[in-house]
Amino acid sequence: MAYSDYSIIFAEIFYQNLIMKEGTVKFFNESKGFGFIKETSTGQEYFVHISGLLVDAIHENDAVTFELKEGKKGLNAVNVRLAN
Repeated sequence: MAYSDYSIIFAEIFYQNLIMKEGTVKFFNESKGFGFIKETSTGQEYFVHISGLLVDAIHENDAVTFELKEGKKGLNAVNVRLAN
């Protein structure tokens, strides 16, 4: 592996630990296109809209990773994907 490959890997790990949050889907109504995710480390709950998903669907109790973005009524979960 070249030095630059290690830099890319380190940057990805740093980004995931700094920016990406981990949580559990508490509720998601697919027909209405929204729900809530509870962050694992803080217990905070965040609104998630279907437009913030990077996967086709999420379901109650799914483990997910996500980022936070300021929305009209507070922080929203965005870039939501299933945890590995």
